[in-house]
Amino acid sequence: MTGAGQRWVVHVDMDAFFASVEQLTRPTLQGRPVLVGGMSGRGVVAGASYESRVYGARSAMPMSQAVRLCRGRAVVVRPRFIVYSTVSARVFDILTREAGTIEKLSVDEGFAEPAVLQGADRDTAEAWARNLQATVDREVGLPCSVGVAGGKSDAKMASDLAKPHGVTVVSRAERREVFGPRPVGDLWGIGPVARGRLAEVGVVTIGQFTAMDDADVRSLLGTVGLQTQAYARGDDPRPVAPRARAKQVSAERTLEVDAATTAGVLPVLAATAAAAHRRLKTDGRAARTVTVKTRTSDFQAHTRSITLAAPTDDLDEITAAARSVVPHPEESGAVRLVGVSLSGLTDERQVVLFPELAVPGDLPEPGPDTDAATDAAPDADPAPADSSGHWTPTQDIRHREYGHGWVQGTGSGVVSIRFETRATGPGRTRTFAVDDPDLSPADPLDSLAW
Repeated sequence: MTGAGQRWVVHVDMDAFFASVEQLTRPTLQGRPVLVGGMSGRGVVAGASYESRVYGARSAMPMSQAVRLCRGRAVVVRPRFIVYSTVSARVFDILTREAGTIEKLSVDEGFAEPAVLQGADRDTAEAWARNLQATVDREVGLPCSVGVAGGKSDAKMASDLAKPHGVTVVSRAERREVFGPRPVGDLWGIGPVARGRLAEVGVVTIGQFTAMDDADVRSLLGTVGLQTQAYARGDDPRPVAPRARAKQVSAERTLEVDAATTAGVLPVLAATAAAAHRRLKTDGRAARTVTVKTRTSDFQAHTRSITLAAPTDDLDEITAAARSVVPHPEESGAVRLVGVSLSGLTDERQVVLFPELAVPGDLPEPGPDTDAATDAAPDADPAPADSSGHWTPTQDIRHREYGHGWVQGTGSGVVSIRFETRATGPGRTRTFAVDDPDLSPADPLDSLAW
């Protein structure tokens, strides 16, 4: 099949990215069900390996439910976002090198439109995609799925069809045959609500959706629905271009036990502010506005914001600002979730000589009886343990003689450590006293051995 005039857009999607990175850097986990996310009773799955998906586990599912579905076979791992972002950077460096301009959608997926494929035939497009996939396999060690088609919407659906670790190429001549019978929910932009409205009028496939009268689509889904229908018909001229920088960074944490007092919320607020601050530092800008969100036990959201006198990237200022506006459980009701977002991002920074005057109404420091902060939600790296023996499961750890490893378990005064990295292959487990002076916290990036 020739491809005269054919446009080719490529969508690259890393397979089960978070879990795959854990299996890469901790080789013992390869081939085993892995769940990445919070370990508390209210933890949520941030990533699930394909071995765990066989049992029905998936991202955004309560961790307790996913563990039950996996029948006790799953390994639950705390998220290490610094590792995921580092691996992501290497993947996108490869994509940029091979394709030129890219459009990053998230840490694990993005679009490209290689100039070398403009007007190429189908076989050439497929060969290029398979070469890209092999390059990622070789240089990163992780599987990815690649979809190639005539527009963004089609390319994204094609990569879904390629999962896991496949390549799917759909030319314009093939798209109706390939996509027409697919569920309408496969379309980028058709969520559960839209899918339900379409089902009420008997539209369940993409082919049926594209055949609908425009007026009917508008009445059901509005102008956004009409645009989605155009994309589904293959009219998708959107260019591949770098996305604008984020307008805000944020983090959220769920409490193991609802906090009925402000003193119970403060340590969780501090940890959440620190997680948002880490993302701000990665972004490289300063923030002007701090917003705190709490969700109470009746699932009501309460949000308050403060705009600072000058943009800041200082953690103490951000934490003080968050404390000044946090909704009080004594007034709103018991709190089950705390979130902090930083917006008004700018490259400019101004030094405030007296920052304590810029944040009114700061709250007192919590006393020694304050409830402890709970498990980190999947969007925040957990705080590292110190070297005094307070180790946590799956934490990165180093032994003076045996090198880098991760905590498999701890209790009764001992800690079991699996010594391995990406470069070592499956390692051995050794047990030490929790206060062994040869043990120290390790940099998670060392597990990559790059």
